[in-house]
Amino acid sequence: MLVFICIDCHERTTVTDRIAPPARLDTLVVGAGFSGLYALHRLREMGHTAHLVERADQVGGVWHWNRYPGARCDIESVDYCYSFSRDLVQEWNWSERYPAQPEILAYINFVADKFDLRSSISFHTEVDSMVWDEDACVWHVTTDRGDEITAQHVVMATGQLAVPQLPDIPGVNDFGGQTIHTGNWPHEGIDLSGQRVGVIGTGSSGVQVIPQIAKQAEHLTVFQRTAHYAIPARNRPLDQEYAADLKERFEEYREIARNHPGGTHRHIGEDSALDVDPEAVIETFEGHWERGGPDILAAYKDIRTNEEAAERAGSFVRDKIKQLVKDPVKAEILQPKGYPFGSKRLVLEIDYYDTYNRDNVSLVDVKADPIDGITERGIRLVSGAEHELDVLVHATGFDALTGALFNIDPVGVGGQRLSEAWKDGPQTYLGISTHGFPNMYVVAGAGSPSVISNVLISIEQHVEWITDHIGWLAKNGLRRSEAELDHQEQWTHHVYEVAQPTLFMKGNSWYVGANVPGKPRVFALYLGGVGTYRQICQKVADNEYEGFATL
Repeated sequence: MLVFICIDCHERTTVTDRIAPPARLDTLVVGAGFSGLYALHRLREMGHTAHLVERADQVGGVWHWNRYPGARCDIESVDYCYSFSRDLVQEWNWSERYPAQPEILAYINFVADKFDLRSSISFHTEVDSMVWDEDACVWHVTTDRGDEITAQHVVMATGQLAVPQLPDIPGVNDFGGQTIHTGNWPHEGIDLSGQRVGVIGTGSSGVQVIPQIAKQAEHLTVFQRTAHYAIPARNRPLDQEYAADLKERFEEYREIARNHPGGTHRHIGEDSALDVDPEAVIETFEGHWERGGPDILAAYKDIRTNEEAAERAGSFVRDKIKQLVKDPVKAEILQPKGYPFGSKRLVLEIDYYDTYNRDNVSLVDVKADPIDGITERGIRLVSGAEHELDVLVHATGFDALTGALFNIDPVGVGGQRLSEAWKDGPQTYLGISTHGFPNMYVVAGAGSPSVISNVLISIEQHVEWITDHIGWLAKNGLRRSEAELDHQEQWTHHVYEVAQPTLFMKGNSWYVGANVPGKPRVFALYLGGVGTYRQICQKVADNEYEGFATL
């Protein structure tokens, strides 16, 4: 029996009978989230020797680590699930409109058990190095457990939001109380009763965790730099009669989503917000507000491309904040300013604005009075004001899309590291392959619809395309596949071209790496739509994987 102390998550984990990875594989899969589990299942079904390594002690990926109170998906449960198995669709029953972290993690564990995936997974195993052997056309992989693996192909299912990002604040490690990041919450939970808690960050994680902390803590102080637009989730128990009916027509339902721009069933308005009577626009927005969810983004065709149209929605939400928050000073601070509505991730909220009406909640505008530093006792502002705390929560997001890949930093052809190849931003062909890194495939990463879509739809499409490609190579006696440089350059430029007319380019968000000091400011997600992207990928496959150099 081996015992590990997880320093990051402050938990004690006992591991028995760890499964060591085979020394030689057709395909190694890295990461046991939604992407990795499906890739492993599909490769095994194809008869390939495949194995998965995972640094955590269990499956789940981001849903294994993100256990903060209030953690919840902002895609509806009936869409945030696999579709590859009819039996799986029939056997699992969701309980809520928007599933909470415990239910999502239970679902992932159910999948792992149903398909006996754990028998091919090495838990508590982190990749230390990946080096390409040009002569043998294989990857040599070593792990922190001393494993040495030779794999012809590697599927990087390392996730989009896998590396928590601490804020760039002096003294970030000096706090004498307990410091927690929402992306690495203690798995045993934490009792915040009687505690003075500070939260830095009011993006999606902050909006979800703040109402829950306020219910427990003696006092909560929220340090907000940028106010985010938040729309009611209107979460509720899932209508089981509706869910049962959906199961009977799920393939048809899913096929519609596969060809929808966002991978959902969101209705996309055909009118301009500027061509409709202002009162009618407000009435439309009111309907979306009452129904809840992010569909207001698609109420009119130009909300994400025209600042004046976006401002119609932005003004509407700011008026709602004024109505919901009783203290006019807090209400003013909570109103987003300086960027267009829809240019950052739209956040779904449950009791977020109501939380600021509580007597035990303070709001500090650190845009007006920035944080000077974190001290042993709490947070000091530039003005000299100090806030003493017992617990400090960082809801400051992730080093998105590239963080987990750079932590491994594969070494490709000629000894070039991935971090060097992507020093000016991700360079991919279809978001799947990178020139100079043969037989390495990234699932739902930069250059694809990824997290700008229903990511489960995108994950399934990517895994199926990648595994089909691996199967095609084997069938044709080919050992090596690499994105051709000219196709990679064309695709990277196309991704940029599609994003350029949108308001995303005006939002200083994690979508462009703005939360990570020194990270290139590049919008690296494909905005051409899930359906269009699928068609492009299918055409590449139909043309015998045009744009890939094989031998």
